[in-house]
Amino acid sequence: MKSVFFGKKKSTLLLILTGLLLTGILMAIPTGYEDALIYRGSVRAVGRVTETDNSTIITSGLIQSGEQYCKMIIENGKFKGQEIQGVNFLSGSLEQDKIYQPGDRAFVRISCNGDEISSCVMSDHFRLDKELILVAAFAVFLIVLAGKNGVLAVFSFVITVLTIWKILIPSYLKGYSPVWCGIAVTAFLTLVIIFFVYGFDRRTVTAGLGALLGITTTCILGIIFTDLFKIHGAIMPDSESLLYSGFQNLDLTAIFMSSIFVGASGAMMDLSVDITSAVYEVVQKKPGISWKEAAASGMHVGRAAMGTMTTTLLLAYSGSCVTSLMVYMAQGTPMDHILNYKYVAAEVLDTIVGSFGLVTVAPFTALAAGIMLTGCRRKYADIRYCTEDFEESEEEMPGESEDFF
Repeated sequence: MKSVFFGKKKSTLLLILTGLLLTGILMAIPTGYEDALIYRGSVRAVGRVTETDNSTIITSGLIQSGEQYCKMIIENGKFKGQEIQGVNFLSGSLEQDKIYQPGDRAFVRISCNGDEISSCVMSDHFRLDKELILVAAFAVFLIVLAGKNGVLAVFSFVITVLTIWKILIPSYLKGYSPVWCGIAVTAFLTLVIIFFVYGFDRRTVTAGLGALLGITTTCILGIIFTDLFKIHGAIMPDSESLLYSGFQNLDLTAIFMSSIFVGASGAMMDLSVDITSAVYEVVQKKPGISWKEAAASGMHVGRAAMGTMTTTLLLAYSGSCVTSLMVYMAQGTPMDHILNYKYVAAEVLDTIVGSFGLVTVAPFTALAAGIMLTGCRRKYADIRYCTEDFEESEEEMPGESEDFF
């Protein structure tokens, strides 16, 4: 289809323009939560610490509480160049607290009345410059190795981040159905990302169908077993903070359900693309292959990939709860008790249900690829074989062919 309507260069240009358009649209969409009350009447800036005062910090073992006072030079914004004193509040939490040293750069929130500074609170170490360097290095590395496909992969990454931040998260906060919002966003991202891989091609439809079936399966099983396991969405980090911040009507359990298939969708896309590409290569090498043979080849690839993909999900999810498992082991908790805890059961639910989706992706993608990628190829192959037979007959009777024409 792509080769009929678009040349290779034009198709690549169209994909890049599509990526730019989607990125621009998503960046322009407001979340509705830009003007937070906590930041009104204040200025955000970056300050470089020149001197610290730790005299009011109370230390008890590993725990520190109290306040740390820091003199800083503001590096940007309205008060650029001014030296001010900021306060770093310590709550006694290793997870949340931070200690500054001279030379550190910090994100600060300056409360002011006109040009007069009322107070300055230090939020956290400034890391955006390092993050930008890391992201830029990754993008350059990807583009150098993958060429135009790397450029399209960067667009896929940016569009995914913007879609989650600009559409999915605000939809959850506004109280829309988390499951339906999750399905809509996941389906959109699946089709867009696969489109950037294949462009205008029946492979896009093939891989998209396979991935969406796996996502649908994961969604249904996630809803059923979240209820059967009696898992409440409050097990997610910071979820209770939302309820205490004026969002009491949020359905945290439904948000947890949607997180199951949203989290597993990437692996499903990966598997569906792998199988589709494998079947496509087989059909390219052997145009006369039947759809059953092509589907069987895709299924062989799927069987090999499923073993590693399910393990990938297991490692990804277990990595997020490794400290909890260490606590249980250190306390000598029996294995049956560990598996029965709701936090561990939630990870088991994520892993197994996501694996169910992956197992569904493989056969359906193989079947869809076998049917969709061999339809026109068989006709082309028949014509080519007939042409080759005719050319061979011409070679056997060169004189007759010349007289005939």
